[in-house]
Amino acid sequence: MSWSLSRSEPFASSFPGRRTGLRATFALAVAAGMTGCGVPAGPPPEDSAAVGQAPERFTIVPDDYHVPYASTAEDGRKFFLSEELFDGDSAYVGVFFWNADGTFDEIQVDAVPRADGLPPGQAGPSGSDHLVDARLGELGEYVLEPIEVEPFTQDVDGVTFGWNLDRYEDGTYFISVMPGDFIAYYEPWDGLGYDT
Repeated sequence: MSWSLSRSEPFASSFPGRRTGLRATFALAVAAGMTGCGVPAGPPPEDSAAVGQAPERFTIVPDDYHVPYASTAEDGRKFFLSEELFDGDSAYVGVFFWNADGTFDEIQVDAVPRADGLPPGQAGPSGSDHLVDARLGELGEYVLEPIEVEPFTQDVDGVTFGWNLDRYEDGTYFISVMPGDFIAYYEPWDGLGYDT
């Protein structure tokens, strides 16, 4: 089954975030204790500059791990293609499109079988190489390159697709791909680092 949807409502922020960076926080606390420096107790105040601002745009940089396809299509639209999208036992190949200015345009989603042997809650290639190749062929000429785009979400048959903007309990923002929540970007929003 295949769907294509365009923007009909602003992005949603209803997906609960996950807590990351605990090892780094622990290491920092240990290092500060050893050097006699104090570590502030609790998160910074809500209006503190340390919390940061919600990003209007973020960068997606192609890599050899979870982001093999991010670029600008021949028609000038920016895109992100993934075959690792999943929701429970369901898997999808999805192409997310943004206009040349980085505003959300549409998504194309195809339901595919989930790869055998993947543990529940783990992302992995669906094994739908023929579909990925077909979707890439529809994009025309492109060169893999970083793209700067806005976060968005769109529901398709009760499943949320897109890049969801949310906050951790300490007030810091993150943007995670959906469905599957297997990539989460964070400040400085340059796409050079993400949590998995």
